[in-house]
Amino acid sequence: MTGTENAAELVRHAPGAHEDGAALLPGGTTTSTQDFLRGVWEENPVLVQMLGLCPALAVTNTVANSLAMGLATFFVLTGSSLLVSTFKNLIPKEVRIASFILIIATFVTIADMTLAAVVPDIHKALGAFIALIVVNCMILGRQEAFASKRPIGRALLDAVGTGFGFIIAMVMMGSIRELLGNGSLLGYSVFGPSFEPWIIMILPPGGFLTLGIILLAFGWWRGRKAAEVPRVRRWPHGVASRRAA
Repeated sequence: MTGTENAAELVRHAPGAHEDGAALLPGGTTTSTQDFLRGVWEENPVLVQMLGLCPALAVTNTVANSLAMGLATFFVLTGSSLLVSTFKNLIPKEVRIASFILIIATFVTIADMTLAAVVPDIHKALGAFIALIVVNCMILGRQEAFASKRPIGRALLDAVGTGFGFIIAMVMMGSIRELLGNGSLLGYSVFGPSFEPWIIMILPPGGFLTLGIILLAFGWWRGRKAAEVPRVRRWPHGVASRRAA
């Protein structure tokens, strides 16, 4: 059994998991609205679950690159969730991970060829990171934890919400890095010719610095909110549940 399959089995048999592998929220299952909003903010794949960090750090030096990568990932996530949910009863359990990866790779190929035809300059700038969407843990995780266990509509809502959350995080990082690194947004000058660009922001260290600042601010905001309204903290939906301390 591969490492990926071992991880999938741990998810399936995690304490507090429902018999179908999905964790229940307090008081029962989730609603359609929760399926959508969960991935946008509360369980944002980048800012909370820390998934998809490779493209988040590597290609967010401009807003255009960030948006292109976010849209490509959104397309792959929604398309693969649709197919996995549709054929979940036809995919043998023993080969489900390999099947999920094959489905994901199909949509990645479509996204790669589309970007090459429509925006060749951005496609060249993104380079190998488009192909690496295949091994994005965020996408494979949603197939195993949610799409393979839910109806088509719910699976699409979850994928759309998670995809939007990923786009928000990518554009947020891209905006900060381009604004401080080039003094522009989408190529349009913001601070004028007198601005001295912070070159480090468009270099690899700038990605780590920007992500750290955003995570710090996000954690501070969540801490204030949690202090005002005590609540039970839990693992991302579909993984496991955690009891309050």
